[in-house]
Amino acid sequence: MATFPGRFTGKVAIVTGAAQGIGQVVALRLAREGARVAMVDRSNLVADVRQDAGSNHLAIIADLESFAGAMEAVTRTKEQYGRIDILVNNVGGTIWAKPFARYEEAQIEAEVRRSLFPTLWCCRAVLPVMQAQGGGVIVNVSSVATRGINRLPYAAAKGGVNAITACLAMEYAGEGIRVCGVAPGGTQAPPRRIPRSTAPRSAEEEQWMHQVEDQTISSSLMKRYGTADEQAAAILFLASEEASYITGVTLPVAGGDPG
Repeated sequence: MATFPGRFTGKVAIVTGAAQGIGQVVALRLAREGARVAMVDRSNLVADVRQDAGSNHLAIIADLESFAGAMEAVTRTKEQYGRIDILVNNVGGTIWAKPFARYEEAQIEAEVRRSLFPTLWCCRAVLPVMQAQGGGVIVNVSSVATRGINRLPYAAAKGGVNAITACLAMEYAGEGIRVCGVAPGGTQAPPRRIPRSTAPRSAEEEQWMHQVEDQTISSSLMKRYGTADEQAAAILFLASEEASYITGVTLPVAGGDPG
């Protein structure tokens, strides 16, 4: 995938969920394109990504399901670089896939904590910094799974992310802050170094996940999964000056599946 050297020169970016997957690709591409990047994750594997990016970047270990964790990430980035121009809210992901009637109460709450609150808290933490400096860009990673099967709590959380994107864009456009979103479809990625759920799937749970995969491919006009590079390309475009007249929208990046 092509990169654009210098596109983000002079910019400071926070990328959450940067230890693996889409977040890792976004963080490394921002670094290659000139940004100074604070890479945030609750896993210490994020230090490996920072090492790949170079010494002028920052690795922060924080639990973004809490406001305290979000504030820590924002405060450390501001102290290190003096400003924050870009926030990419990438934390989230399905923990369990099953028909809604089979979810336990604790599982529903865990899905919402994982895929809604990190975006909510990080937006709240970074806004005062962007207001004080006169502008900034927030890109929220949602999902086309807001219309899908076997992931209703996750879908509800990502629907909340879409609402955050639209509402913040309306509230803060007058202060020079753009807020956009992407809604990835199915995305190929290497095996997760940190599983979302520590318990192995049963045969029934594997069947439910296969149903999700089949529905994802059938909903895509291209009949395939995307790549992490294809997702990162859309995120970086929205974060860049090339998208300076775009705000308040969530772009499906799902091979024609509108979500």
